[in-house]
Amino acid sequence: MVDTNAELAANEVSTKEKTMDKNEERKMPEVVSREAWLRARKELLVKEKEWNQRRDALSAERRNLPMVRLEKDYVFEGPDGRRTLGDLFQGRRQLIVYHFMFDPAWEDGCKACSFVADNFAGALVHLAARDTSFAVISRAPIAKIERFKKRMGWNFPWLSSYGGDFNHDFQVTVDEAQPEYNYRAHYHQPDAQGPEGEREGLSVFLRDGKHLFHAYSTYARGVDPFLNTYNFLDHTPLGRQEDGEPMAWLRHHDRY
Repeated sequence: MVDTNAELAANEVSTKEKTMDKNEERKMPEVVSREAWLRARKELLVKEKEWNQRRDALSAERRNLPMVRLEKDYVFEGPDGRRTLGDLFQGRRQLIVYHFMFDPAWEDGCKACSFVADNFAGALVHLAARDTSFAVISRAPIAKIERFKKRMGWNFPWLSSYGGDFNHDFQVTVDEAQPEYNYRAHYHQPDAQGPEGEREGLSVFLRDGKHLFHAYSTYARGVDPFLNTYNFLDHTPLGRQEDGEPMAWLRHHDRY
């Protein structure tokens, strides 16, 4: 973590300068006539439609994935006291949980998870219209969560799983006691991608009467579809402008 504002500013300037240099070096697309561009665009459109069809088919498979009935009564700490996992449904049938990386020892939430949160923060009213609730859960104590949430200007439900089994059970805290992440061994593995400790992910739950079920979880790049900033950039000639350094450019949105 950067210790001073001067160091932070210098680091941000350095990153911006590197990005600008790489953009200048990047090969520009070929310049052609409107007719040639239209032919190329129509060829790409065929592939885009094929991809949309494959994506629709994959979404159907995801909806038909078997579920697991939850036997534990998970309890979290919120700004207004203790809440169960069932409470987070708010009377709706579905619940989406974003596993936000925020270690109890940290003062700030993860920059990459903050980037994800910026992309979903304004969309939750539309989920509610589809009988779906949304909550964010981290292992940091609720006081740290509330302080950081206020700084970021977010208003989505965010609760603490500190002291409980939730993070371990859903494989978003990786340590000796829970060594797996993204459905494979991760702890102390030489070929593991990314850090140990707190990790990102998204889980989906369904409620049928009083019974709760775990329907789906995704991790690592499985969270990419929820990053509309990337979705926009992927439609531009310069793309994500990362050149092998994913998210190295990221800042909390009040630090650009």
